[in-house]
Amino acid sequence: MDQAHLIQGRCLREPDLAEVRSLIKANPAWSRRRISVELAEVWNWRTGTGQLKDMAARSLLLKLEQRGMLTLPTRRQKATRRSLIVPGAPDNELAPTPTITEPLADLQPLRLETVTAGSPDRALFSRYLARYHYLGFRGPVGENIAYLARDRHGRELACMLFSAAAWKTKPRDHWIGWDDATRARRLPLLANNSRFLILPWVQVPHLASHLLGRITRRLTADWQARYGHPVHLLETFVERQRFKGTCYRAANWTCVGQTQGRTRQDRSRDISVPVKDIYLYALTSRFREELCRVDA
Repeated sequence: MDQAHLIQGRCLREPDLAEVRSLIKANPAWSRRRISVELAEVWNWRTGTGQLKDMAARSLLLKLEQRGMLTLPTRRQKATRRSLIVPGAPDNELAPTPTITEPLADLQPLRLETVTAGSPDRALFSRYLARYHYLGFRGPVGENIAYLARDRHGRELACMLFSAAAWKTKPRDHWIGWDDATRARRLPLLANNSRFLILPWVQVPHLASHLLGRITRRLTADWQARYGHPVHLLETFVERQRFKGTCYRAANWTCVGQTQGRTRQDRSRDISVPVKDIYLYALTSRFREELCRVDA
C-alpha cells in the first residue's frame, strides 16, 4: 500500500520520495541549498505572490532525513544557532525619551506603519525588541509583517510583529475544528502576534487594546498585499506568570485554553517551560468556513 506522509504541509507518497532521492543522487556535487531551490522549482512550490518557497523545501528535506527516508549531502557549513540581535547603535541612540503619560486622545492621530527589511525603521524596530522585550528578538519566523506605532508628534510608542502561526496546539485546533490534514493545508491563513511591546517609557492607559483594535482592521489587507493570501484568524500566547492578558481581553480576543508547559523539542516530556494562555481573534465571521474548507 502506498503510504502517504504529511510533511511541511505537503502530502508525500512514494513516487514523490523517489523523485527527491533521484534529484539528490543525480547531483552529488550540489549543496543542500541548491537541492532545496531546485526541488521548489520542480514542484513549483511558491507563495501566493510567486516567491519560491525554497526554505520550506529545505525544512522538508531535513525532516525526511530525520525520519530516515533519504540522505542529504554533508553540510558545507556547521549549523549555528542564530544569536540574539544585539542593538548595533550606541546606547544613547536608544536612550528613552521623557516618559509619555498623555491621555490617548491627546496622542491622536496615531500612525501604525509597516516596517520593511533593510529600512532604518526595521533596524530601530529590531533593536527595541532586542533591548526591551522579555523574550528578546532573533528575527521573525516565516511570513511576517512588523509595525511601528508613533504618535502625532512622531514619537515611537510600540512595536507589533505578526508572523507564522504555531504548527500545532490542541486547544486552538479543537476550537477551530481542525484535524491534522486540514491544519496542514490551512495553517498559512493564521498569523501569530509573536511580539507586542509598549515601550517602557510609554505609560498611556488603553493604548495596548487600542493598537490591537487598529491592527485587526487592517492586517488581512496588508497580508494579502504582501503575500497574495489573507489571514482569517490571529493567535497569541500570553505567559501566565508574567501577564494577565488584560489588553487582549479588552480588545475582544478569546482565551481558548493553555499550553502544556512543554517545548516542541520535548520528546521525553521532561522539559518544563512557562504555561501560556492561548488567545485567538477572528478577522471574519466566516473564519471557520474558511479555515476548514476541504476544497482548498
